[in-house]
Amino acid sequence: MSRHTPAEPAVTIEQVAKRCGVSKTTVSRYLNGKYEMLSDKTRSRIQEVVEELNYRPNRVAQSLKSQNRKLIGCVVSDIGNPFSAILVKGINSVCQDHDCQLLLSDSADDAQRERKGIADLLANQVDGLIVNTTGGNDAYLLKLKQSGVPLVLADRCLGEAGLIDTVATENYRSTYQCVSYLHELGYEKVGFFTFQQGQERVSPRVLRYQGFCDALRDGFGLQGEEFLFRFRQGDREDIMRQIDRFQSRYASQRLAAFAVNGVALLQLLQALRQEQIQIGPRFGVCGFDDWGWADLIPPGITTITQDSWLVGRTAAKLLFERIGGGGPEKTVHQELPNKLEIRGSTVRE
Repeated sequence: MSRHTPAEPAVTIEQVAKRCGVSKTTVSRYLNGKYEMLSDKTRSRIQEVVEELNYRPNRVAQSLKSQNRKLIGCVVSDIGNPFSAILVKGINSVCQDHDCQLLLSDSADDAQRERKGIADLLANQVDGLIVNTTGGNDAYLLKLKQSGVPLVLADRCLGEAGLIDTVATENYRSTYQCVSYLHELGYEKVGFFTFQQGQERVSPRVLRYQGFCDALRDGFGLQGEEFLFRFRQGDREDIMRQIDRFQSRYASQRLAAFAVNGVALLQLLQALRQEQIQIGPRFGVCGFDDWGWADLIPPGITTITQDSWLVGRTAAKLLFERIGGGGPEKTVHQELPNKLEIRGSTVRE
């Protein structure tokens, strides 16, 4: 029986850059023949290290740069969520500016489907990827980046931020601000209403819960774990049970419910209506996302408005810079500002 020696891990562009003492962008410029931006000394050093390490650019990444097929791949976590639809519109607006076609894949918040969607897009030789990740593929996404595939994360970052270019919004800060505002209005207890699935791994939900817990501790002197209410998405009976739990614990106090996103907020409002719970001084309601209906539901719903169109557009602009071998030398982690839209669902008694 013949013996096979395990193949050594492929040398990455990061290793070449580190050995040369230059940035990945500089190595990328050399590999793409953009010598006018490099000194003779730098060119010689990179060539020497490339030969020494026997570095070979990733086949997929190489084809992306050489063929420039004018295709951009995008994977969203849930195309049925209005946030995702608006995000894609922002991405597509930049693709149109560059005369590029956008190819779309929906992971349905499933990590395995996300990996397959990315693989299918790469098989179509897209020039780069924008991923609204499920949160379950950190190692896979890092490997893609290390192989040279231009990649930007939109809205959702890795478990450890700063490893892959990311454009998001101020999830922590906006939540902290909103819960602090509820304290100013005199609400005595605030519940955090979120979905059972994804709370521990979807970065915006994690950051919002952290902001909630810190604001609850600093303003109310309370621990957030006691006020976490999770329900099955789309299960009206389940969310009604969580509302009943919240009310029964603190029956004589002024309560407020904070919804983790627009889908959760809408389902919360539907359950409150069915339970005939009046929104306002005794039971305040607020949460993320303002998709046009928040000011139409009496008495008007307080929301944290985030510009998902701008998130998509900013992520796409950064991706095209990376495809061209440019952009900031360091990994980008950009958080766009949100706005607290105060309406009648949160008021003083």
